[in-house]
Amino acid sequence: MALTALEQCALSAHKPRNGALHRYSAKRMLKPVNFFFQAPKAREVALVGDFNGWQAHAHPMKRHPDGSWSVQVPLHHGHHLYRFVVDGQPVLDPRAQGVARNARNERVSMIPVS
Repeated sequence: MALTALEQCALSAHKPRNGALHRYSAKRMLKPVNFFFQAPKAREVALVGDFNGWQAHAHPMKRHPDGSWSVQVPLHHGHHLYRFVVDGQPVLDPRAQGVARNARNERVSMIPVS
């Protein structure tokens, strides 16, 4: 069954051209994601992950009066690997959606973003 010109035009609007993502693709959109960690005795907490090159200085977390720490990070659609660095020590997120292994075969937390 052949498509009409209107149907072909509508379909082409959703197809990437030359391997590029469509301008409104979910993979292009950033979604603010909040990360929380409870560590009342910690001096410093940072978030590291595949979204910041595993660099602790990229996302230091803010301490709250109740001893919790938080940071908001804009992330693209997909699964992201991360962990917290608490006073220099890597720590998994006890509230993570999953646990995986990074490129160095270390256990890390995983979060899906959609």
